Amino acid sequence: MVSNVPLPAPAFMAHEHPRTESQASTVIESRQRIEDILQGRSDRFLVIVGPCSIHDPAQGIEYAERLAKLNDEVKEKLEIVMRVYFEKPRTTVGWKGLIMDPDLDGTADLATGLVIARKLLCDILELGVPTATEFLDPITPQYIADLICWAAIGARTVESQTHRQMASGLSMPVGFKNATWGGMNVVVNALKAAVAEQTFFGISPEGVASMVSTKGNPNCHTVLRGGDDGPNYDADAIHSAIGDLQKGGVSEAIVVDASHANCSKDFEKMPSVFEDVVAQRVAGNTSIVGAMLESNLVEGNQKILEDRSAMKWGQSVTDPCISWEVTERILREAAEKL
Repeated sequence: MVSNVPLPAPAFMAHEHPRTESQASTVIESRQRIEDILQGRSDRFLVIVGPCSIHDPAQGIEYAERLAKLNDEVKEKLEIVMRVYFEKPRTTVGWKGLIMDPDLDGTADLATGLVIARKLLCDILELGVPTATEFLDPITPQYIADLICWAAIGARTVESQTHRQMASGLSMPVGFKNATWGGMNVVVNALKAAVAEQTFFGISPEGVASMVSTKGNPNCHTVLRGGDDGPNYDADAIHSAIGDLQKGGVSEAIVVDASHANCSKDFEKMPSVFEDVVAQRVAGNTSIVGAMLESNLVEGNQKILEDRSAMKWGQSVTDPCISWEVTERILREAAEKL
């Protein structure tokens, strides 16, 4: 061990950067609308859309402002939630996200990263835009979960008992991705664990080690993202997934991630995947309750440069994304079809 540096307690950070009443209303109302979609009480279509990762708060706000305007046009048919992803799982090494490394240089200033993340979430909610994130580290939710409307458990952590237990205590709907190799059995097992009561190690709002007991999360569901064997968004694959969920006795609600293996890691294919998923929903498959899109102001991706001013504004530094113009078009078209 090189160091072990205490962080500010979650309660202190929430006190320093509190959630306002209007921000709380956005969170509570969006969570309820998403729950209604998952439970079949609403026929609106959930769309989790936004940058693969946030690396610059100012660029995140610009995206949120555009999304807020678009949402006014399509909100009758779509429940739009913005991807505000701060933690990035790494297969080996690489930039771990804004919370872990806000300076994008490996210095790992977690205390500053947590403050930046919390302030950005507050600003996005103030625009009336619901927020989504992936919870990677089980301690992170203590700092920002009150500002999140929908959460994901990723393909690399879906088999983790720690993350399944964590999800059981979260107050927002949680989507579990199928494993990177494409298997559904791990999702079924994860859903069974997350809807159940759990007791596990955690930290308290005061920042001390604690025993956490939960009632279970009834709004957990599946996110299909493809796997090593290829995409799993087509009608046959979704029919097979529904069968696995039925056999497991868990929720049949499915969100389809149009990126990752479902677009064969080619962002230019993402719109056609999304359109196919929407067409299946229009054709009557009500188990498909939503879709995910990796989208940014500018298409593609770029490397993190030492000279930040030389980097392209609004372009991803992790996975490549579709452009804002494409995003706007396919979401408007989806709303018309639905």
